[in-house]
Amino acid sequence: MQTYLPRSTKIGILGGGQLGKMLVQEAARFDMDLSFLDPSDACPVSKISNSFVCGDFNHYEDVLNFGRQMDVVSVEIEHVNVEALRRLEIEGVHVYPQPNVLSLIQDKGLQKQFYREHGLPTAPFDLFDDMESLRFAIESNAVAFPFVAKLRTGGYDGRGVFILSRPEQLGQVPDVPIVAESLAGIDKEIAVIVARDRHGNTKAYSPVSMEFHPEANLVEDIVCPAEIPANAAESATRIALKAAECLGVTGLLAVEMFFNKDGSLWINEMAPRPHNSGHLTLNNGAASQFENHLRILCDLPLGSGTWKLNSMMVNLLGEPGHEGPAVYQGLDEILTLPGVHLYLYGKDQTRSHRKMGHVNITGDSLESCRQTARTIRKKVKITT
Repeated sequence: MQTYLPRSTKIGILGGGQLGKMLVQEAARFDMDLSFLDPSDACPVSKISNSFVCGDFNHYEDVLNFGRQMDVVSVEIEHVNVEALRRLEIEGVHVYPQPNVLSLIQDKGLQKQFYREHGLPTAPFDLFDDMESLRFAIESNAVAFPFVAKLRTGGYDGRGVFILSRPEQLGQVPDVPIVAESLAGIDKEIAVIVARDRHGNTKAYSPVSMEFHPEANLVEDIVCPAEIPANAAESATRIALKAAECLGVTGLLAVEMFFNKDGSLWINEMAPRPHNSGHLTLNNGAASQFENHLRILCDLPLGSGTWKLNSMMVNLLGEPGHEGPAVYQGLDEILTLPGVHLYLYGKDQTRSHRKMGHVNITGDSLESCRQTARTIRKKVKITT
């Protein structure tokens, strides 16, 4: 029998956004105490955490000084100073996910090479150091339009991704290292989250479908179960589990995939942290992704990833053309709807398509969830 002493493990999290806020809320159930490092003293976590440090998670000394006070250090954002985490690991601090995992995830080119080396399905690709070498490959017919160009580092939520169909569009792409990959014939975009503890035990969450905002190129809705054939869902789960095992990650791994029109599955990218596609787990009967993340950090047994309720998540985004102090309209109307669970992130300022919160919806059927989602999108507006 394992002894659990509440608050005995000093847990530090790099990043204080909405994912961190939801970690705090789940940690309270286990009487855990989390500390956070974030450069903004107005970040969502700063409003509810009693242990918040204002500092830069990309700055070596800030991360080192913060981490030296902890037993375990984790992240809610992958763009952090990995060298400081390597140093902390040498000094005996547990770092999950491991620094080598984070350094791979930070570079989409290394991700693609990892998929190829381990036999994980992904879109055919080539790597280029700069735009000159990409243009030469196009001129020599080694790369053909249409294709997708992705910045190797720094991109997130659709930023740094360029769908190119003609030479005139090449000017949109910055002159930095690039991944050029074949355009997928996408039927659905899906995600599978795997929880893997320090002993190699795993739990996979059921696949979900991701539906994207037509203008912002970020996730607008999440649907569970994923609207794909059962055999494809099983294959997606196997692929995600294999990716986690090959990576050797301790923590969560969100594996985003394309389910293509020909029935194939391609990994798009991975994230070693709580993920937007996993917010449904707060209400659909599984142990939430945030709970399992904390269980892993404290070396507790993993909880189930199996959903029990049909569910959807609707991201609440800032209205285009509005930038400034956030005003929420229509919340009173949606809170009367059955199966609605509201989460506001605590961001004071809104801007076009900024993630300001989300609503989880549970229901007897996906169609009833979709009907509620349509009402939410119609009623809720985040303006200034």
